[in-house]
Amino acid sequence: MPAVLKFTDVVVVRDQRTILDVPDWSVEESERWVVLGPNGAGKSTLLDLASAQAHPTSGTIEVLGEQLGRTDLFELRPRVGFASTAMSRRIPGNERVLDVVMTASYAVTGRWNEQYDEIDRRRALRVLAEWQLEHLADRTYGTLSDGEQKRTQIARAVMTDPELLLLDEPSASLDLGARENLLRSLSSYAANPDAPAIVMVTHHVEEIPTGVTHALLLRDGAVQAAGTIDETLTDEHLSATFGLPLHVTVADGRYSARATA
Repeated sequence: MPAVLKFTDVVVVRDQRTILDVPDWSVEESERWVVLGPNGAGKSTLLDLASAQAHPTSGTIEVLGEQLGRTDLFELRPRVGFASTAMSRRIPGNERVLDVVMTASYAVTGRWNEQYDEIDRRRALRVLAEWQLEHLADRTYGTLSDGEQKRTQIARAVMTDPELLLLDEPSASLDLGARENLLRSLSSYAANPDAPAIVMVTHHVEEIPTGVTHALLLRDGAVQAAGTIDETLTDEHLSATFGLPLHVTVADGRYSARATA
């Protein structure tokens, strides 16, 4: 089976500066990837490419067997679940949570003139229940807490049973309790053999849920290391990525890192 996501000699240049350079990277159907790196490393740009929201300056990107630039993006994008802060800003604050999730069926934010069937409503309610949001179905999105909004974004991303799920800093800005609740849900989702391939961006190794199988480390747009998570999240690789000596520990499948003395 072809890779779910494949980058070949991908380069992105903006204002005459290379902000991403990924010679060779692929994601298989059963893999769950975390992408780590400091601010400005190119992580969000990588997700924009993977979600078919942007095109590279050069190189080839294949998403679900379709090559960007040679396929209908309006047919491809609904097959990819994408949750990000940028997406959240496009969701109307007065939109009901149920509708926020249900409108994913048409890849739109905000109900307009679309026609939804009862099967769409039942599917949306089921997804809300899976992410512990069913009690918020009639609340408006703008009244939710940060943690509830993050969960709603992910529920929307999985509404259409995507073949690839992309998450841009899903636990950023959450308090400890909200973060741990979300990571528990993500760990459970990642462990499901029927779940799609997952690529998740984060700044902190403490925000990696259990069940993640691979890691990609970026610095200044370049790949520092990539591979299975235990071979990639090492003191050496993480120190080179963040530019200071770091020590990585792992307990019960959860990672943490601290600067060495």
